[in-house]
Amino acid sequence: MVNSARTMDIYSLEDTICAIATPVGEGGIGIIRVSGSEAPAIARKLFQPALATLPLESHRLYYGWIRDPATNRVVDEVLLSYMAAPHTYTRDDVVEVNCHSGYAVLNRILELVLQAGARLAEPGEFTRRAFLNGRIDLCQAEAVIELVRSRSEQSLSAANRILQGDLSKEIQSWHETILGLQAELEAAIDFSEDLEDEPSDPLLMLQNLHEQVLHPLKEVLDHFEDGRILREGFTIVLVGRPNVGKSSLLNALLRKDRAIVTPFPGTTRDVIEDSFLLSGILVRVLDTAGIRHKPDDIESLGIERTFQSVEEADVVLWLIDGSQPLTEEDDAVFANIASKRYVVLVNKMDLPAKVSFQEVQDRFSGSAPILGLSVLDPRRIRSLRDFLTETFLRNPLEMGHSLITPNLRQKECLERAFHALFRARDLLQAGSYGELASIEFGIARRQLESILGWVRDDELLDRIFSQFCIGK
Repeated sequence: MVNSARTMDIYSLEDTICAIATPVGEGGIGIIRVSGSEAPAIARKLFQPALATLPLESHRLYYGWIRDPATNRVVDEVLLSYMAAPHTYTRDDVVEVNCHSGYAVLNRILELVLQAGARLAEPGEFTRRAFLNGRIDLCQAEAVIELVRSRSEQSLSAANRILQGDLSKEIQSWHETILGLQAELEAAIDFSEDLEDEPSDPLLMLQNLHEQVLHPLKEVLDHFEDGRILREGFTIVLVGRPNVGKSSLLNALLRKDRAIVTPFPGTTRDVIEDSFLLSGILVRVLDTAGIRHKPDDIESLGIERTFQSVEEADVVLWLIDGSQPLTEEDDAVFANIASKRYVVLVNKMDLPAKVSFQEVQDRFSGSAPILGLSVLDPRRIRSLRDFLTETFLRNPLEMGHSLITPNLRQKECLERAFHALFRARDLLQAGSYGELASIEFGIARRQLESILGWVRDDELLDRIFSQFCIGK
């Protein structure tokens, strides 16, 4: 593809930018997006409408051809849309060329657009312009990339709520309340003599702080993990000694043959990963190498990766072979997952039992659930899926309808704001530290402003928008 002629140190809003906005490859439609004051002029240079006459009307779709101005040769048959500012995604003039999708076609039209006066957009620059031009705030801009990356119904819904401004409105409400309390507090400090007839009521101030900000903010923070699962998905790691049925369980959960299954122990030497949807939530499942004594060199590497995978798990499913006595290898597995949230699955229940649930409970003391399983029985697999939903996903699913879910950056800002407000509350309760309480109010406000992008921080913007693809 065409490379950018320079690395952008400063994002100029005066430039007209362009990019391919769809994946490159053979397909039905490819889109080239152009945004900036020169977009209409570039369209006039390259586009020959079939029926309409230039200039084009805004927010209409036109059929015609893209021609090379140097040779007048047709490059492609296209549909072109022109959208006049400010009623566009970036609030600049925008032209979009809908052409056939293919490397040669897209690349040639992009070259012509660049020759006509545009420059190649940097990653996320269209959305960055939407933010800088005031169409969306930073919180909503971050939701755009989450919307693009959504792989489940629940993550899509969560991203849409933030993109529509639900979280922004909540934060603005908290900000307004804090600003009002800070103004009231500073007025009481600076003009105490003039306010003697109507002194500030510290009890009422504390009540408003708690009810209007601290309580709802804490509720959002308390359910961050539920929101993270909705947005990012839920990670399951399968562990156990060799030949207990981990790969068979992986295939059963995915409902496809993803991992090789043999009667020989040690088949899985590395971590195998795939995903499936469970009640609309993306579930990432990792099948790991069996843990056993005296592994060979390759198995040792696989076991090391098993332990690494356990650290990132939301829940560990520990498989035990119910048709064989417990071994020291089972002890080794337990030692490495005891500090994690895990579920014990006594597998191969279709064979004569050599291990009882009570024996498992006695040998591995803990409160983890113990379930019977046969990966060959579809009914038990359905029961396991239902158990996972009710035990680990029910709360996120319920909270997803009522709470707004911030991302990690927003959560950290909210935590800092909450701690500042908590300190302000303690100072107000002490009754004689109004100046310090006002400072804490200011800290909290700045943290909320950072979420919304009200304070310009180019380094932060670079970090956020660098995650976007070119064309968005």
